[in-house]
Amino acid sequence: MGAWRGRLLVATPAIEDGVFARSVVFLLDHDAHGALGVIVNRPLDSEVHRVLPGWTSSVTSPTLLFQGGPVEADGALAVGVLADPAPADGPPPGWQPMAGRVGLVDLDGAPPAPQHLAGLRVFAGYAGWSPGQLEDEVEEGAWLVLDGEPGDLISRHPESLWRDVVRRQPGDLRYWTTLPDDPSDN
Repeated sequence: MGAWRGRLLVATPAIEDGVFARSVVFLLDHDAHGALGVIVNRPLDSEVHRVLPGWTSSVTSPTLLFQGGPVEADGALAVGVLADPAPADGPPPGWQPMAGRVGLVDLDGAPPAPQHLAGLRVFAGYAGWSPGQLEDEVEEGAWLVLDGEPGDLISRHPESLWRDVVRRQPGDLRYWTTLPDDPSDN
């Protein structure tokens, strides 16, 4: 287990509506107890400074809250990407490693110094799956499990991330980007 930690879940056209339609989820954890991730392509209309004054300069543009998923949507978590995989002075205070250079940042502490991170996002809620649930959904064709690129988690153009990730895949998957957002428009 844990093989999918640090990878992307990309919604297939089988997920037609709801929060997961055309979503890209970064998997923070995946083991025998289930899976946990955040939707990285759903910016909200709320600026980070409205809920976390003092954090705006640490957050990657766009400096908006992101809808991380339907679980605990009234809570927030920060996900950062270390600028250096092995910083000489150690990780920033409040850092919890998750996958490679990606980790959680404690929102109750001070914002990390900008030189520590390549980027940071604040998510309202998260996506969670019970043991075996995600594996079943992947087997049913709802999700693709793909390798991401370094900038996917902190993309400056999150609204186009689903199309960007699908377009760079080999074979016929790229044709999905030509499907209308609403399948009934086809």
